[in-house]
Parts: sequence; C-alpha cells; structure tokens
Amino acid sequence: MKLLAIVFSLLISLLSYTQEKDSTIVIDTSYHHSPKKAVIFSVIIPGTGHIYNHLHFEKGQKGRNNVFWKLPLFYTALGYTAFSMINNQTIQRDLKSEYHFRENNTNSTLDERWNNYDTQGLVSLTKEYEGKRDFSILMFGAAYLIQLIDAGIEAHFVNFDISEDLTLNIYPNIISSKVLGLSFCLKFKNNSNSLIFSKL
Repeated sequence: MKLLAIVFSLLISLLSYTQEKDSTIVIDTSYHHSPKKAVIFSVIIPGTGHIYNHLHFEKGQKGRNNVFWKLPLFYTALGYTAFSMINNQTIQRDLKSEYHFRENNTNSTLDERWNNYDTQGLVSLTKEYEGKRDFSILMFGAAYLIQLIDAGIEAHFVNFDISEDLTLNIYPNIISSKVLGLSFCLKFKNNSNSLIFSKL
C-alpha cells in the first residue's frame, strides 16, 4: 500500500512538472536581435524596423502584435503631415504668384480664388500658409523620429524575458517570539532567492 502511495505521488508530481513546463514560453537567448538594424531599416523605409522586430518575436510573446496597430498609425501620421505640407506649400506658392501678378498688372487677378483679398490680405495669407507649411514639416519630422525611436526601443524587448517566472512575493515572517519580520522571495526563471528583513 505504501509503495502504491509513493508511486501515485511521484506520478502526480511528474505530471504537474510537465504541465508547468509546457505552459511556459521558451525564448532562445542565443540569438541577439539588433536594435541598430531595426533603426536602420526604419530610416530607409518607415515601418520596416517594426516588421523586422515582429518577425523575431517568439510566438505568444507580449509585444508581437504591436506591428498591426503601429504601422497604420505611423503611416497615417506621415501621410497626413506630408499631404498637409504639400498642400500648404502649393497654396503659399499660388499666393506669391498672385501677389507678383498684381504688382505688375493693376486691376486684374491671376486666380479668382483670391478676388476677395487685397494686396495686404495676400501678404498675410502667404505668411499664414508659410507657418502652416513649417508646422507640417515639423510634425512630419516628429512622426518620422517617433517611429525610429519606437523601432529601436521595441527591438530591445525582443530578447527581454517577460515571463511569469519573474516574481516578487512578500510574506510576513516570525523570526522568534519577540521578533517580527518580512520575507521577500524573489524568483528568477525557476530559481528562488529569499531575503529576510526583521524588525524588532
């Protein structure tokens, strides 16, 4: 009967060990993912650094699916600011042409969009669209720089261990009848280290 109980307990502990092993994510740390490569890819074609990172994330690892919402976000920001920059530049150039045309030809206009504006109005509109163009250039540069920085930061997390085995547990501890303390259990990849701090 004792032999049956020992075999049964060994079998249960073996099954629980295999279940725990199957549920963990194994990350190959021998491969070194290069953040520099991710940034270089993103410099050449925006978003390719994120694709490079996505391809090297392990299946089921946190952060793997970030590429599906980040790429449309970055391309929307870059596309909108580029469109705004081109549109504001075109309008500003048209306003300058209208202004120069009116200087040389009195009582006539080049484009009927600007019929309601006098010369001073054209100057102020030109400055306004120059400011909008400059702001669009600044926003385009910011969006481009943000996607570069994000690709580099995300590349550092490809080999980063974010498994559930990284835990810190705090337990009350009685060291003696008059001494109370706290027990800190810090767990690194199935290895646990306990630190005990006592307070009188």
